[in-house]
Amino acid sequence: MTKRIHLSAPHMGEDERRFVAEAFDSNWLSTVGPNVEGFERELSQALGGGVHALAVSSGTAALHLILRALGVGPGDRVAVSSLTFAGSVWPIMYLGGEPVFIDSEAVSWNLDPALVEEYLSDAARLGRVPKALIAVHLYGQHADLDPIARACARHGVTLIEDAAESLGATYRGRQTGTTADYSILSFNGNKIITTTGGGAVLAKSDTALGRMRKWANQSREPAVEYLHREYGFNYRMSNVLAGIGRGQLRVLDERVRQRRAVFDRYREAFADLPGVVMQPEAPWGLHSRWLTVVSLDAEEVPVSPREVVTELEKENIEARPVWRPMHLQPIFSESRVVGGGTAQRLFDTGLCLPSSSSLTPADQLRVIDAVRAALAVMPDRSR
Repeated sequence: MTKRIHLSAPHMGEDERRFVAEAFDSNWLSTVGPNVEGFERELSQALGGGVHALAVSSGTAALHLILRALGVGPGDRVAVSSLTFAGSVWPIMYLGGEPVFIDSEAVSWNLDPALVEEYLSDAARLGRVPKALIAVHLYGQHADLDPIARACARHGVTLIEDAAESLGATYRGRQTGTTADYSILSFNGNKIITTTGGGAVLAKSDTALGRMRKWANQSREPAVEYLHREYGFNYRMSNVLAGIGRGQLRVLDERVRQRRAVFDRYREAFADLPGVVMQPEAPWGLHSRWLTVVSLDAEEVPVSPREVVTELEKENIEARPVWRPMHLQPIFSESRVVGGGTAQRLFDTGLCLPSSSSLTPADQLRVIDAVRAALAVMPDRSR
């Protein structure tokens, strides 16, 4: 069988090995140690120094900590992008909150600022303003944050950036995760850089981050014995995984260049195919191209994204449709949604292609040939 081509594979180097070896040699293997401190410091520096960082076990854990710090509780509303991964929503549910899903715009595929203003204005009139709004930066590209931030400020709503997919991207010259007071990152194994599993809280206030640091460490009080005055979580990143992160952080810019080169090769290869539209790069920032995503126009392309995924799987190539919008998930069928048509259209037409920074031109050519073959198939839908 031909080798598997993954959607987004980890891409490791020698620095990662060195930091991990230092952790083993020094026996710093727990959730404290020089790599944890170094990773948090270097991550803050990489983002321009305007935010403080807390390394945790996942992006979902990071968002949970932020929402708790904001006082989200039973019955509180939290607005969030509908077109996203479920990890953007689970922490709302953990705290007993109610998600309100807001549709995307077509330029970046992210949160629509006009709908944000419309929803917040209506919510203010009804006295049901949400505690927070989570703007997700999808597939490596920013939402149009400035008008969203202005709308949130007018209505007293805390803005959170879900930058789980956008490390390495910029918005109007600013690094991801640095516009809002609170942001999250993910270092899952499929992200542009990885700690194999992990995430980070980003906060402009070191005091707020200090509270979350305590909660992430089982809410232990500074006492000789194990003393707890409030509930906590086991959310800290280990010194070993933080070592991997330190090494990965050193090649972030290179990984962005490599992913953008993968996108450019796909764009050239599909330029002659009618109905195949590459995800646009919004004029307000640099798209990291964490994943290359294309839309298939149903009027010009005879197969759906799911059918292409099936055909590629036969060639041992991993692909997937765009995220199913949250308002179309069975578990959230009773939740409020503002708009929804754009997110549904992107889901119906969107296809994510293998985008690893380590993807060789030869392997990418194999993907290209498989996609072109799949698009040429006219399925029999009469059965």
